[in-house]
Amino acid sequence: MRAGLPDFRLGSVLATSFTGTLSERHGDAVERIPTPQRLVDWLAVYGLAVDSCSTAQLDLARELREAIHAAATATAIENALPAPAVHVINDRSAQGRATAILTLEGERQWHLSSASCVEDALSVIAADAISIISGERDGKLALCASPTCQAAFFDTSRSRTRKWCDMNTCGNREKKARFNANQRKNPRSAE
Repeated sequence: MRAGLPDFRLGSVLATSFTGTLSERHGDAVERIPTPQRLVDWLAVYGLAVDSCSTAQLDLARELREAIHAAATATAIENALPAPAVHVINDRSAQGRATAILTLEGERQWHLSSASCVEDALSVIAADAISIISGERDGKLALCASPTCQAAFFDTSRSRTRKWCDMNTCGNREKKARFNANQRKNPRSAE
């Protein structure tokens, strides 16, 4: 983490992790990509390394992030997909020229058309969003049970009943709040 900037909330699903670059949407929102350089840093963490990013590209990224969040939220609550969000996701997906390559270790890596092509990286994120929103991947979109977060996440648990976008942040915070509330109600139970 760079001094003074919030940590990235990392997850295993690219598209929903990207929407997590704005957290606590229903509380005191935390912008985790406030500058073009922070977007460069986030993309590198996910194997989408670019050399630079302009303010205009950061704006495109944030627009995509919000479109994915809107579409994922609609899917999670079984509403119709918002047409403007679908349009942005499709545009970002079509504008990139990233290609998947297979490494000698048998893993997929993304090859961007140039080292500074943020649009290629955004197309990979948009394609990932399309695969989870369309139901192509095994899992279910859900919303975090934290009233201040309510982030969309992709639940791949066996029972598909996960409640938190991240147990280490929202889940722990909510469990701690319940514990403290119970302690206030029953002060003798702590003894």
